Amino acid sequence: MAPVIRTARERAREELTLEIKREARRQLAVEGAQRLSLRAVARELGMASSALYRYFPSRDDLLTALIIDAYNAVGERAETAVAECPADDPRAQWRALCHGVRAWAKEHPHEYALLFGTPVPGYAAPQETVAPAARVPLALISVVRGAAGRLEPAAPVRPLRGVLAEQASAVAEQIAPEVGAGVLTRGVVAWSQLVGMLSFELFGHFVGTFEPADEFFDHTVEEMADFVGLP
Repeated sequence: MAPVIRTARERAREELTLEIKREARRQLAVEGAQRLSLRAVARELGMASSALYRYFPSRDDLLTALIIDAYNAVGERAETAVAECPADDPRAQWRALCHGVRAWAKEHPHEYALLFGTPVPGYAAPQETVAPAARVPLALISVVRGAAGRLEPAAPVRPLRGVLAEQASAVAEQIAPEVGAGVLTRGVVAWSQLVGMLSFELFGHFVGTFEPADEFFDHTVEEMADFVGLP
């Protein structure tokens, strides 16, 4: 395949786009997402606001770009962690995924907060964020799928009823027919537990109890693996 040749203008635009996002991330760390301002970003970069609008027409467009970048970054960390483990060891994959996501969150706490913290008033994430947001949970479900036929949950899977049964069956049919709706739901519970643990740790809710949270995190990772039934 022939290499893609970019023009000088295209390279300059790409570099300035990256610089805008770097400054926006810096402001996230200082001011928080709610106070992110295109004018402030332009001022710090020595740009006219009208020039920056050609790259990001609104604050929401800039937020969306930052959110997509963050989801892709943590998703790549999770996928790489799984890929580096033996294919026949789903528990090792699960451990690696959880620790990879935790490492990324601790390295990028303000971007983690942008994804999983307080919603930004007035901002509604567009459809284009859905696929990046799905990367980590899909990596988790891929671990469970890889263990299909060998799963040994610590307790019987509770029967699903009503709307939940319909929702879980529809999702399982799409992404994990091998494991079924009940086990898939346990995987989602585990994903929720992972996000909750990280939020408690990063936002200071373990102060005075499980701080540092290293051993508590290790323990809970194993508890969730037992809950799902990973061999």
